[in-house]
Amino acid sequence: MDMSNDNKILCGANSYLQKYYLNEEFDRLPETIKNELQIMCVLFTEDIGGIFVLQYDEDGNLNIDVQADETDYLFDEIGCGLKIKQIQQEKRELFEALEMYYRVMFLGMEVED
Repeated sequence: MDMSNDNKILCGANSYLQKYYLNEEFDRLPETIKNELQIMCVLFTEDIGGIFVLQYDEDGNLNIDVQADETDYLFDEIGCGLKIKQIQQEKRELFEALEMYYRVMFLGMEVED
């Protein structure tokens, strides 16, 4: 998982600790969005296992990162790739809106028509 200084974590879930995390810098997001993110992250780790993180890169693109312990023999690598593609398709509009929000609120970019 690439968690360099240029990346900002939005949220994530950890199947090993059974915890969900939302970066407090995004606390101003609407409750419905925060709930949708929590459900998505937790369901991913329930189905696949590992650690699921949504993070922004330096350009404001929202990326999915998944990490699993080497000794986690229950982690579903094949299902992981399929589930990521499914999430990217089903949540495309949400991801685009979150990218726009981040670019405007955090990067100070202007909204283009």
